[in-house]
Amino acid sequence: MRTFTQLFSELTGHPPFPWQQALYERFAGQQPGGIPQSCSLPTGLGKTSVVAVWLIALATHPEAVPRRLAYVVNRRTVVDQTTSEVEEYRTKLNSPSLCDLQAALKAPLAISTLRGEFADNGDWCEDPSTPAVICGTVDMIGSRLLFSGYGIGRAKRPLHAGFLGQDTLLVHDEAHLEPAFQHLVESIERQQGRSEPPVPWPKLKVMQLTATSKSRDAFTLSADDYADPTVHRRMHAPKQLHLHELADPKKPARELITKALLFKTSGKAILVFAQTVNTVQDIQEALEKEKLPVQTLTGTMRGHERDQLVQDSIFARFLRTPPPTARSGTVFLVCTSAGEVGVNISADHLICDLTPFDSMAQRFGRVNRFGNVDDCEVHVFAPTAWDDKHPLKQPLEKTKALLRQLNGNASPHALAQLSADERSEAFTPAPVILPATDMLFDAWALTTITEKLPGRPAVDPWLHGLSEDWDPPTTQVAWRSEVELLQSPTSPQTSLDQQLTEDRDQLARLATSLLEDFPLKPMELLSDRSDRVRAQISRLATKHPEMTAWLVDAGGNVAIHSLSELQNTEKRNGRTVHTIPSDNCILMLPPSVGGLNDRGMLDADAVRTDAGALDIADRLREATSGLPARCRTFNRDDPQANGMQLIRAVPLPSSGSEESDPQYWYWFVRRNSGQVRSRKPVLLHIHVADVERRMVEILQGLSLDENLVRALTTAARFHDQGKKRAIFQAMLGNRQSPDIWWAKSGPKTGLPLEEKYRHEFGSLHDLPDAAELHLTAEQHQLVLHLIAAHHGRARPHFPADEVFDPSASVTADTLMAHAVPQRFGRLQRRFGRWGLAYLESLLRAADWSASANPSEEVEEST
Repeated sequence: MRTFTQLFSELTGHPPFPWQQALYERFAGQQPGGIPQSCSLPTGLGKTSVVAVWLIALATHPEAVPRRLAYVVNRRTVVDQTTSEVEEYRTKLNSPSLCDLQAALKAPLAISTLRGEFADNGDWCEDPSTPAVICGTVDMIGSRLLFSGYGIGRAKRPLHAGFLGQDTLLVHDEAHLEPAFQHLVESIERQQGRSEPPVPWPKLKVMQLTATSKSRDAFTLSADDYADPTVHRRMHAPKQLHLHELADPKKPARELITKALLFKTSGKAILVFAQTVNTVQDIQEALEKEKLPVQTLTGTMRGHERDQLVQDSIFARFLRTPPPTARSGTVFLVCTSAGEVGVNISADHLICDLTPFDSMAQRFGRVNRFGNVDDCEVHVFAPTAWDDKHPLKQPLEKTKALLRQLNGNASPHALAQLSADERSEAFTPAPVILPATDMLFDAWALTTITEKLPGRPAVDPWLHGLSEDWDPPTTQVAWRSEVELLQSPTSPQTSLDQQLTEDRDQLARLATSLLEDFPLKPMELLSDRSDRVRAQISRLATKHPEMTAWLVDAGGNVAIHSLSELQNTEKRNGRTVHTIPSDNCILMLPPSVGGLNDRGMLDADAVRTDAGALDIADRLREATSGLPARCRTFNRDDPQANGMQLIRAVPLPSSGSEESDPQYWYWFVRRNSGQVRSRKPVLLHIHVADVERRMVEILQGLSLDENLVRALTTAARFHDQGKKRAIFQAMLGNRQSPDIWWAKSGPKTGLPLEEKYRHEFGSLHDLPDAAELHLTAEQHQLVLHLIAAHHGRARPHFPADEVFDPSASVTADTLMAHAVPQRFGRLQRRFGRWGLAYLESLLRAADWSASANPSEEVEEST
């Protein structure tokens, strides 16, 4: 194998900085300390290259690093940037110059992105023995780690928790932005090391990346780095700092606009930062009145419109290498904090108001990032003083004092010379960070329990912390056609009270179920302060008072309300509050009410009411092929649904007579990668053999002991025996002779049926005893649990209405059901929460992979 320098140069296209060489030596165990807990690296020096460092270490020293890397950052654009870089690595691994590195990895690199307009391709969990990179946001990765994955069905949650929580290096980029999440993942890492038993595979390892670290023990640049010409140029990049007094702290837009207009004939790319959305909009309107090209970036934009920014000709001017289509002349990008950590953008000049030091450092890092501009100017507007009641008075005062110490030099090197203690005191106050306890981890792992469970709160406060007064609650908004198509039936003979208690409750249960099958994705959502959302919804309610909305709480449960009802208020403890709270909820609106402007922001006056612009749920793409990932259609034979699986036939309210045929709304999804279902029926014995063979292949790439290997292969052999029931074969649409058993149906099967019989439960009855299988009692118990859990049940139980096997007695069913949670508890103590989920996920991965690529299919009878 060649040297690290040679491999890194081939993989990335440039030689490594000294810090990248040093980090590799830590990863590979060639230097003491192992994988560092914290890396403090200035912006603009390629922090994302830690993925390349890990990849080379995995190939050269596979025993020293986990085989999966989860790259987490709470900015969607950075997720995309990292994904693109890793995809370039994978392309280069297939080139002749890196054939030795690819051979050492023993399998192609799997890459998955958990965010945006692309569906998770499933590659990262299709084969846990292969190297994988998972790029995602704090919400997407964090919720999955806590068995609560946002945007996925409950059945998949243990699988994602197991594969993210074991044999994974979690790299948290810009960790200072999400201190609660950093505390959480460190708590999980400590929990696994302290309280959970040893397992024969690596557990979770956490490493934070930040340009503004508070840690004194962080891995950082050395003297060799500062001597490197490229590092020296970027660290000493000219940034002439000008500190201005702000006349009215509550109205900064006027002075920011005045300064921005001084650059209108400069021909440069001008970046403007402001703290509030209202200020950003005021600046945008003023620049547009001057006929100047301006683009905005705020955290209140809907995900779809924010994703589209990378294709905008104005925004493209701020990329490191602007494409030929980039706008020429002077351009402006006006941002809130959403632009502080984004794609690899660099402006020529910066204008902004004052924020705490950690935020200011990020803003400075977005201008003259690579040291290519000799006359870069940075203009910061700060009040003379702050009111004593201002929640950020202390850090703002300390930040202003630090900026004065810079004496007009805002280069990264100058910032690094400031006192670490003084910088830390000027940081944004951390949110209230809640302790993650054993009891909480236990409660979150009970994924089979769908109703509210005492002691099992929503996970969001543990991902982001509790908001302080200066960080108000938010509400998310989305538009879906089902909100208006699936209305509660009304009748002159039905009282309003009865409708509320019967029709709405029934519709709310259906809505909750529909969102499990067709979850809201980040591209569909915008997020804004709850008071701002309330103000816009109030205006929409004036125009459409009787239109209904779906209010989705943190647990995914839906409540149905009219827009007018959302405006009702009442007195509580002397305060006027809304009767129906919406803080930290998702509000789903019908497209016909509008409310979304062309920039993707909530605006009650917007006339963009066409359903195709507001309801974009079907624009989700499959990451590998780029094909649509899902489709809702009134035509079951719609060509757009080719290659997809029918998952729902939603009956629509009838507008005609009772004798008229019911109308259905057909919902399809594309089962990509390991989740693909075959297009023709598959016989049961063929599928079981495929799963067992796939399990053996997966286990060959892992270092599990013989006892676990035997249990897992046995579970693969017997996991689907419960499909040998007439009730299950009828559901599959099997019309062949009674002794021909199917494992998978074909596309011509009838409408999806409500399935109360669970074949996993039936398989428990069919498993031979330990002696017959030549297993120990412990192995046999593990096999039983793996079979019970391979579709997400048995954590800790089967719901009461699923405790049923037509081939067994009620007594036998009851005894079998009672044993399931007891077995789960014992095995979780033995393997740990994430360890048991990991073992479950090995069987599920083999099952999915075999389903995607059956060795033999049969023709479906007509």
